[in-house]
Amino acid sequence: MGKLTQEQLAARWHISPRTLEQWRWLGKGPRFLKIGARVLYDEAAVAAYEAGQVCQNTSGPIEREAG
Repeated sequence: MGKLTQEQLAARWHISPRTLEQWRWLGKGPRFLKIGARVLYDEAAVAAYEAGQVCQNTSGPIEREAG
């Protein structure tokens, strides 16, 4: 898998790039790579983050079973 820019990930999730900036500052969202001023998201890390956000109701993400 490849890398996504902040703009590409924002478009994928239909959110503002500024939201991703705020999430990074708050320590939320998927892990990212920062080289100088450039921020990249690994597609595998994004997919893992998305899988962890799957919800069955409005209470939040589904708990994963250990094992």
